Amino acid sequence: MAKPKSVFTCTECGGQTLKWQGQCPHCQAWNTLVETVAEKATARYTVPSGEARLQNLGDIEAGEEARYSTGIGELDRVLGGGWVKGGVVLLGGDPGIGKSTLLLQALAELSGAHQVLYVSGEESPRQVALRARRLGLDATRLPMLAEIRLEKIQEALADQRPVVAVIDSIQTLYSDALQSAPGSVAQVRECAAHLTRLAKSSGTALALVGHVTKEGSLAGPRVLEHMVDTVLYFEGDTHSSFRLIRAFKNRFGAVNELGVFAMTEKGLKGVTNPSALFLSHHGSRVAGTCVMVTQEGTRPLLVEIQALVDDAHGMNPRRLTVGLEQNRLAMLLAVLHRHAGVACFQDDVFVNAVGGVKIAEPGADLAVLLAIVSSLKNKPLPEKLVVFGEVGLAGEVRPVQRGQERLKEAAKLGFTQALIPKANKPRQTIPGLDVVPVERVEEAVARIASARTG
Repeated sequence: MAKPKSVFTCTECGGQTLKWQGQCPHCQAWNTLVETVAEKATARYTVPSGEARLQNLGDIEAGEEARYSTGIGELDRVLGGGWVKGGVVLLGGDPGIGKSTLLLQALAELSGAHQVLYVSGEESPRQVALRARRLGLDATRLPMLAEIRLEKIQEALADQRPVVAVIDSIQTLYSDALQSAPGSVAQVRECAAHLTRLAKSSGTALALVGHVTKEGSLAGPRVLEHMVDTVLYFEGDTHSSFRLIRAFKNRFGAVNELGVFAMTEKGLKGVTNPSALFLSHHGSRVAGTCVMVTQEGTRPLLVEIQALVDDAHGMNPRRLTVGLEQNRLAMLLAVLHRHAGVACFQDDVFVNAVGGVKIAEPGADLAVLLAIVSSLKNKPLPEKLVVFGEVGLAGEVRPVQRGQERLKEAAKLGFTQALIPKANKPRQTIPGLDVVPVERVEEAVARIASARTG
């Protein structure tokens, strides 16, 4: 019997090569080529929206997509308003973080008014029923299918015609048309492509659960993210009760939107005031803390930045960050020394964003610098002070987006002072908020040094 031919497939981009190489020739990623069985090419694909014909773009009626509310406000926010008819959502996250729990809750909320379907490839019907009972969900009208064969799932979707269907998870499915094992690059790509076409043609909103690698990215080829309409990531520590869902791609809503949940005995509950999670509650004012306003999609969040400056006990002082970019900290310390005359080159510097939130925007620069200065001089910052602003290498304080919304959020939570870039100064005064605009880093440090802390 002839040995089946094999090819090497990249787990990042899905590219194939006949011989193993250390680096993928398609996406230049290292050590991502995996040996798989070479599949025969067959014409199995169809147009997802029916018959293809030439049309003028101006003649096509374009309206708002029909949406179905999930019944969970924070999930609706991340999705852009709810499930979209014919939309495909990919939800990724670490094992045990709550992906299946959240989707089961959403389907149970929707099952009372619409036809839904839950497909489980990892758990038995008994396990899913025990989870639904533990969460106190009404599952009397929630159909469930335990199946990993793609063709059987397609038959169930065509027969039931659900409004929303959940596939948990895409890595467990396999197609009879391929010889490779479930979870391989070819199977994941093939099953996702067929399910996406089926969702587009039938109008079913489809949610796919994806596994996450050790590096935190979705397992399988990156082409999987390009197939779907929305990509959501579950974030958070499994030892903490709080979870974050972030939208990295959304064809029907805003990207970088954030949903905040709390894991309780009855499942995931939306947090209406997430700023309270990221603010520490000290009995008295302490040095090295500064509150900033970051922007996550359309939502402003108040986050406390903590800094600790201590004498270095080794030859090389350490620069460590949690929730912030470490390389940016080194740059900010150089700016602080050059333009404000504050030196930390003989000290260890540690910076932390409270609550486990990750801040990627440069609007945290000014808050980080002021927290470092406060810790170095052991002088608490003024009470009820909020700060935001980007810092450039020339020492200038640059404006950030949505400055007006950030100030309004700070005023709503009881803050009375704001140190912000001059370009973000509001045209009209905000009641109860004293806004102090600055143009340079040294000016901000001087303002803080002369301010009253009592």
